[in-house]
Amino acid sequence: MRKIICFFLFSLFFLSATNAQNLYVGVNYHPHDNKNPRVWEKEIKMMKDAGFKVVRMGHLAWDSFEPTEGQFDFKWFDKVMDMMNDAGIKVVLDLAVRPAPIWLHHKYPSIDVTNADGHQLYANSRYMEDVGDSMYQKYALAFTEKMVKRYSHHPALIAFGIDNESGDGPISYSENVRKRFSKWLKAKYVTTENLNKAWANQRWSRHINDFDEVGLPDLDNKLGGSPEKKIDFHYFVSDEIVNFLTKVIDRVRVIAPHILTNTNSWYWSTKYFDYARLSYAGLMDRGGMGVYPGNSLTHNQPLMDSMFGITRIEMEQKTPFWCTEFTTMTAAPGFMRKCAYTSLLFGNQMVCGWTWQSMHNGEEQYLQGLTDWDGLPNRKYDEYKKIATEFAKIQKYFPYRLKDDIGLAFSFPSQMASLGRSAYESHESQLTKCFHALFYRNKDTHVLDLRYSKMPYKLLIIAGHIVMDSIEANNVRKFVSNGGTVIMTANSAVTNVHGRVYDCTHPALLNDVFGIRVSGFELTSVMNELTNNKIGENDITINFYDKKITTSSGRFDVIHPQGCDVLSTITSMNEHYPIITSHRYGKGQAIYVGLPASESWLNPVLDKVLDSLDIKGPDVPFGVLARKIDDTHYLYMNVSNERKEIKLSGKAQSLINNTFYDQKVTIEANEPEFVELKK
Repeated sequence: MRKIICFFLFSLFFLSATNAQNLYVGVNYHPHDNKNPRVWEKEIKMMKDAGFKVVRMGHLAWDSFEPTEGQFDFKWFDKVMDMMNDAGIKVVLDLAVRPAPIWLHHKYPSIDVTNADGHQLYANSRYMEDVGDSMYQKYALAFTEKMVKRYSHHPALIAFGIDNESGDGPISYSENVRKRFSKWLKAKYVTTENLNKAWANQRWSRHINDFDEVGLPDLDNKLGGSPEKKIDFHYFVSDEIVNFLTKVIDRVRVIAPHILTNTNSWYWSTKYFDYARLSYAGLMDRGGMGVYPGNSLTHNQPLMDSMFGITRIEMEQKTPFWCTEFTTMTAAPGFMRKCAYTSLLFGNQMVCGWTWQSMHNGEEQYLQGLTDWDGLPNRKYDEYKKIATEFAKIQKYFPYRLKDDIGLAFSFPSQMASLGRSAYESHESQLTKCFHALFYRNKDTHVLDLRYSKMPYKLLIIAGHIVMDSIEANNVRKFVSNGGTVIMTANSAVTNVHGRVYDCTHPALLNDVFGIRVSGFELTSVMNELTNNKIGENDITINFYDKKITTSSGRFDVIHPQGCDVLSTITSMNEHYPIITSHRYGKGQAIYVGLPASESWLNPVLDKVLDSLDIKGPDVPFGVLARKIDDTHYLYMNVSNERKEIKLSGKAQSLINNTFYDQKVTIEANEPEFVELKK
């Protein structure tokens, strides 16, 4: 009974500690590189002196814990965990289920990756295992269980990391994979008749009489093979990754239900998988990723891309986000601090530097960290120390919770279907440009999945969402009917879930909502041959209210109005083709743009739409990112290269450096500020 009571009290303490408002600054640490306790003692003291509250350990280190099958060595790591706890530093312990040890590859060659040419590859680099292989999963789950049982009650532990960079690594085309794919298809389609219909196998004499006749499409060969077959293989690869991760998480939850789960996700990296299934199921208590926005202090596009990365992993979860890897490397002085403060605006709670020591060896040899090759701290250590010191002053006001103003619809099948297509830019590329257009407007933006989202937004943007099924279409229909505003771009609602173009009026399943018929597309360069305009072959000039806009696209949609209002036409061609339309449907508004997303037309359109919907952010100069944290606290990040002034209606005090302001806040280039308004 006493043990049960102690466990209950520990669980309450742990949950209250991890739910408390806090900002974590720390570092990724690799004690298996040097197992000298004196080195650990020295380095942990340096971390404590810097004010670090967290380390991430254990990733990529399976064989450091299990050097040979069934022979485990935990004593060295027990010592590190105890030392971290004594220093008051929490640990995110990654369950290093990938890469698999060489001894496991040797025992079960079926784990090896086979390339599309049929060659079995030696595991020369990381992530060279077939995660769907049954023997790999058996050993990975056994390793998970061993680690979780060993450390789930350690007082330093704050979370278990579920894998590292899931989805990274090459796809395997082995016979084992082909058999699993065949089995997966049979479970999905039941009969070959259904499969032949879904894949349009009457084309090119590809009829299948038995599921075992199915071969594997080469996803790297963009010229060959039907899109229907390829998208199913993408679904299959995704399902194997998601199902494996779910098994790992389930094993953790059964053994250690009181411990948070976290990940360093790169679900768009190599294989690409449907991360929304994990996100919307709430399986990851803390979404996570690595933030690597380059090295330049003055160029912001990589920073915007990294913030989009946070947003599309967090999706609509209301939990804090953890950047379990954060740039060090050769970042310009001040750049890491700039990125850290910017991430707070997007709900981040953790800045965990990659990495502690500059790498001596291995695949990341020469990668530079917070300490140099000789173990001495460098300027990046000092910068992280400054971040930790400042975050400690303001942490009780964070993490920031994003408001439900704007939603960006992301679709795994749309991204897969758009790969290699020449018609328009990929789904991901279009979404990224939409995010960029909203970045400087200081409007909270969520990435969502139309299959699962309840869409509590004023504005929904659907960009290059090529695949549209009936569930998604009905959710969009309800959203607009109930008063929402939607902007849809070209190459949306074109194919079904099998990758087949709809043989009905486009945009499929939604043409009445938008009040249009899209009959196809035209090549811009060809249509420009009919004019005498001296513009680029893919340039398009359009009018929008009183604005003349020049944009560029290889193709544009041919739109036939069917009850909509035409807001804009192409003015640079032989005809004035409708290109932006608006249609009232129910209580809402559906806007269609027959071009891929581009900031050239997005900016004026968003100006109109956001104003009409009364979606406002803090009133700040362009180049300043800002969020209203609560009624009296504002976070600013000047990401521009010049000093900015922000008007105030009274007095304020900086909680970072104790500066007092009257009527205006002055922020130097690439500097943050967090102010408290005074009555």
